[in-house]
Amino acid sequence: MSREVRVRFAPSPTGPLHIGGVRTALYNYLFARKMGGKFLLRIEDTDQARFVPGTEDYIKESLAWLGISPDESPWNPGDCGPYRQSERKSSYMQYALDLVEAGHAYYAFDTSEELEAMRERLTAARVVQPQYNSISRTQMNNSLTLSKEEVKARLESGDPYVIRVKIPLKEDVRLNDMIRGWVMVHSSTLDDKVLMKSDGMPTYHLANIVDDHLMNITHVIRGEEWLPSAPLHVLLYKFFGWEDTMPEFAHLPLLLKPDGNGKLSKRDGDKLGFPVFPINWENKENGETAAGFREQGYFSDAFLNFLAFLGWNPGDEREIFTLEELVEAFSVERIGKSGTKFDIAKAKWYNEQYLKAKSNKDLAHYVIAEASAEGITILQDTAEAIVALNKERVTFPAELWQGSKFVVITPTEFDQDIAGKRWNADAVTVLTAYAESLEGYTGAYDAEKAKAMLGETSEAKEIKLGKVMQAVRLAITGVGIGPDLMEIFAILGTEEVAKRIRFALATLEVIG
Repeated sequence: MSREVRVRFAPSPTGPLHIGGVRTALYNYLFARKMGGKFLLRIEDTDQARFVPGTEDYIKESLAWLGISPDESPWNPGDCGPYRQSERKSSYMQYALDLVEAGHAYYAFDTSEELEAMRERLTAARVVQPQYNSISRTQMNNSLTLSKEEVKARLESGDPYVIRVKIPLKEDVRLNDMIRGWVMVHSSTLDDKVLMKSDGMPTYHLANIVDDHLMNITHVIRGEEWLPSAPLHVLLYKFFGWEDTMPEFAHLPLLLKPDGNGKLSKRDGDKLGFPVFPINWENKENGETAAGFREQGYFSDAFLNFLAFLGWNPGDEREIFTLEELVEAFSVERIGKSGTKFDIAKAKWYNEQYLKAKSNKDLAHYVIAEASAEGITILQDTAEAIVALNKERVTFPAELWQGSKFVVITPTEFDQDIAGKRWNADAVTVLTAYAESLEGYTGAYDAEKAKAMLGETSEAKEIKLGKVMQAVRLAITGVGIGPDLMEIFAILGTEEVAKRIRFALATLEVIG
């Protein structure tokens, strides 16, 4: 009988959730939904020294914004809780002791000075990677080198100690990664990692294996940075006797800098002017802040679509997917092995596509909100008209208002560079005549009619319309470029257009 698919996303509460972590959460979510399984979230807070208050709420809000909320989590517990490792602290020691009893782990009493001396000794002996391993442990202060009586006495006297895994001296460790295929590592390259720290807290290696087992995790989908630890984890499953329920592993490729040279970091984002976090972050303890995609105007569905393609592809030419369509199309087998360059231009492209696909009515509230923030009240119809003007030209919803304020705010200043080149006698002649025709006109006035009347005016004055169009735009909007001018005319109406032309005629000096 097949097991229910259960995957987990297990972030550490040490700061804002990096985009690479968000992608890991998304892939876990998609896989779980595709397989009819469960998506869990576990907070791995065993490293108390690096704990940052507010991180858990940040993670929760980020995933909620993206619509990939977990089936089980600290705030939505199931039957396998608690979902914070700090709340499971009391259970880990016994598992470590079981490994000691079985001969797969041991007590190590080495001081920091002794550990440093060991590293210096190995470095002097030209050991490339000086580490506490199957060779060096024989010269250290641990329960493998001390007598049973001395070990017992030290434990009873409360001497500080850690529990280390006992890596086999000569053994091939193999795992069949879902993305990378068979991976084989010789145990001689592995070190005796600490499983329990001297403060009684487990390290990631012990806690995540125990928790994955107790939470019935069937597949571990995580970042490539954990691939070097995978052989140790395979050994721990073997040492515990859990080989039959060991999850399948899939190690995701790295997210690289735009130039492909190294892993993407916050510093890269700051330097190149884009966020690497889903939402804004503020550390209330030290004042550190970081920009998020949400606050910069990215739609959550566009961001998700972009994120899904950072390392995965559907096998065809499609690029636009709803979350439901991503679930249907997703497969781990189509995740690439090599790192993926982060392309902020592609993220913007996705946002543009999603913006264009939304209705004017749905986007109008962004215009209303932006205007309201400046103390300006806009009616729904006007907001929708502004959306229609700019929808095909912008990347972010805030730009809808920023690029068309002139629709509701009559310009009192004009682009002097454009005026100095285009505000000539021909422009004044055409605009004066056009204002006169509008002031006496009472019929229907839409974009088509506005264009026809302007064309008739320029033709009557024997002046080519193309020669004065930028000056016409300048008179109405104050700038030389922008959305379709005739659509702007239609929104403003004859009275307002004529009024703006008269103001420009009275304000601007004719060149030449």
